[in-house]
Amino acid sequence: METVVNRKKSVLFVDDDETTRNLVSAILRHDGYEVNLAAKAADALSYLKSATPDLILSDVMMPDMDGFTFLKQLRSEPGTSNIPVILLTALGEADDLVQGLSLGADDYIRKPFVRSELLARVRSKIERPSVSSEMIPKDIKTGLLKPNLFAEAVARELFRSTSTGSEGFLVFLSLSELPVLQDRLAADSEAEIWKQTARILEPDLRPADQIGLGAGVTLGLLLPDTVGMTAHTFLSAAAKKIMNHTFVIGDEHLRLTPVFGYSNFISARSADELTDHAMTALDSAAINLDLQPSLYDPKMGSSSNRKKSGRDSSLGQWFKRIGETLNLSWQILLTILIGGVLPYLIYAWFDSLGYDLTYPVYILVTIALFITALLIWVEGFLALRAAEPPAEPKSPYPPASAIIAAYLPNEAPTILETVESFLRIDYPAPLQIILAYNTPHELPVEKNLQQIADRDPRFKLFKVEQSSSKAQNVNTALADVQGEFTGIFDADHHPDPDCFKRAWRWLSNGKDVVQGHCMVRNGDASWVSRLVAVEFEAIYAVSHPGRSILHKFGIFGGSNGYWKTDLLRKTRMHGFMLTEDIDSSIRIMTDGARIVSDPNLISRELAPTNLTALWHQRMRWAQGWHQVSMKHLMKALLSNNLTNRQKVGALWLLGWREVYPWISLQMFPIILYWIVKYGGLEKINWLVPIFVMTTLFTLSVAPGQAYFAYKLSHPEIHKHGKWFIFYFIVGSVFYTEFKNIIGRVAQIKELFKERHWKVTPRSAARSA
Repeated sequence: METVVNRKKSVLFVDDDETTRNLVSAILRHDGYEVNLAAKAADALSYLKSATPDLILSDVMMPDMDGFTFLKQLRSEPGTSNIPVILLTALGEADDLVQGLSLGADDYIRKPFVRSELLARVRSKIERPSVSSEMIPKDIKTGLLKPNLFAEAVARELFRSTSTGSEGFLVFLSLSELPVLQDRLAADSEAEIWKQTARILEPDLRPADQIGLGAGVTLGLLLPDTVGMTAHTFLSAAAKKIMNHTFVIGDEHLRLTPVFGYSNFISARSADELTDHAMTALDSAAINLDLQPSLYDPKMGSSSNRKKSGRDSSLGQWFKRIGETLNLSWQILLTILIGGVLPYLIYAWFDSLGYDLTYPVYILVTIALFITALLIWVEGFLALRAAEPPAEPKSPYPPASAIIAAYLPNEAPTILETVESFLRIDYPAPLQIILAYNTPHELPVEKNLQQIADRDPRFKLFKVEQSSSKAQNVNTALADVQGEFTGIFDADHHPDPDCFKRAWRWLSNGKDVVQGHCMVRNGDASWVSRLVAVEFEAIYAVSHPGRSILHKFGIFGGSNGYWKTDLLRKTRMHGFMLTEDIDSSIRIMTDGARIVSDPNLISRELAPTNLTALWHQRMRWAQGWHQVSMKHLMKALLSNNLTNRQKVGALWLLGWREVYPWISLQMFPIILYWIVKYGGLEKINWLVPIFVMTTLFTLSVAPGQAYFAYKLSHPEIHKHGKWFIFYFIVGSVFYTEFKNIIGRVAQIKELFKERHWKVTPRSAARSA
């Protein structure tokens, strides 16, 4: 539904005499007009570059540039040619009046003037502005097709498309921050924003494309004779251009978030239906705010049908669990068939032809396992050299923001404790703390959170309606972010009080993103949480900093990460990716951004406390990594922003991690083949030097990881020495292969487009 906003009409008054400026300004403001003043024509022209008034009132006799020259320049520029202009002057000769009117003046007032006459002429030209005949179909302030005429153009193009069978698209564009800006900026800000937006889009439009004002607060685009991929590519590029553009509105410089929804001509039978489809797609894109254009899908219109009761019957839940178990069992069996049985059959078939492939494959697998183990050791040794952040900056700390993303039903037991921990952060500049959350129903804890917001102005409660992902929560909250840099956190995190000061020491010295150390704070809850507690030390205290030194790039891990806000606004989180954090990391890395890992930038989180919760968490991670690898590996290898060393690192991180779970399985079909071929285990020479050496070296990885994790761990984890011994034993006999199975099954799930996101329970009671 279109929102009608009553606003003051604006007048730009140009006169070199200060007394006259003050008098006319007082008269117009008393009558309800918004008045902007300029002492000379050059100042007025400068103002008009960023604002479009409803009327210009100008003196004629001015120094440097007189009113006639000023008027001539106004009428020569498309952006100002249709603004009504009244000349105010002491020149009383008829020739002067004729000259002014011939140059395009809409009216003429002689000095000295009568107050009532001045107001009457101003009202007349604002309420009934004179425009050139060729511009009547267009909006005066923007130069764009008016909404009713744009709607007529939509109907014409749809009819033509139906007659010819050609594809085409109707696009609607909104700017996420515009409703808020309407209340804050000058009366003509919306028109000026749309005019600047049109200037960004027009150079890439074809002659047949049309642009105009849409229904409500939108801009419309017609893209006839366009195929789907072309439309998506054009709109994606347009979104980036708009996001990177600085809108100048008066004295303000703004960065705005574009939202594109579009619909194919062939999806609708009428112009009204096509418009409804495009607006529905726009609503969908407005939920995600990830700079991705949203194409209309019929499923978008059936959200009410999908809102079912959250209470399935006990029998229904039982059948669902049985189905998931059978499906998972089938997927694990399929990985065994692909990774184990199929290689064995291939070896047997080649053997029947007189070729034994197992020896060269055995050598390749051995080399692969050796290189993998070697690089893990190298990462460990390099982690010992992890650098401290630069010294504190001499300049004052800038304002900062924290976004806590939460799915509140899951986080309700712990969210108050989390918020209080953020309010204890010690930061010398303004710190804004935003809890961006979604919930399917009202919760009592929301009242408690509102009480905290009322008590402490640093904390803002931000409910994201219709959100279904962390990415949507973060993207939506960005509209309210005021800090120069922004920390992103999951809702179970308790950061150290000095975290923002430490992060800024990196960011103020050339880094774009800082990834901190996520440390488990419930390691004593169960054997699973103890295992994860040590594993996180191996990841955040060893692997991340070691890899950052080895490959010269870091990774944003989703929480306890600090971004320069401008980069975060440009990048966004993509909710259609299972690991939107890794996706955003690789996207900015291939664009040349610098991510650093700081093992002493601490935030404490909750680990899963049972094996089922851990399985679901790691399955999402593994499948998300696989999505990122398939999407970004080739882009990284072809990127002009990465060095050869970084490309090798990207190949290792995105390519090898996907291949390794299958390689780690290959010794089994090889040994089975040898057992069958040579008649038993005792016939195999197990003491071949290369086999013995590589086996021992590969097996050394588990104790090596445990050692480096212990040596570099945070004191809170370091004091539990038995946890590290437990990690070494469980990792050697179970956990490593557990993760390899997850890696293989994740690829099967992605192959069959099975992408179920399961919430990781936050409290020990809920997990149990």
